[in-house]
Amino acid sequence: MANICLVCDKRPQVVNSVSNANNRVKRWAYPNVHKIRFSYKGQQTVTRGAVCTKCLKSGKIKKVV
Repeated sequence: MANICLVCDKRPQVVNSVSNANNRVKRWAYPNVHKIRFSYKGQQTVTRGAVCTKCLKSGKIKKVV
């Protein structure tokens, strides 16, 4: 699974880990993405894919059980 949200296109970012001595090391920060079945708001079609939890909480999509 490629950690990319289908709704908002959120994807992994390169960020710096900063130590107490201010040493900086690059690392990847991955979004909180889950593979679920959902339907877009106002549509009846059901889609399966990866969606971040921010889109779930905000109500952009509806989870289909």
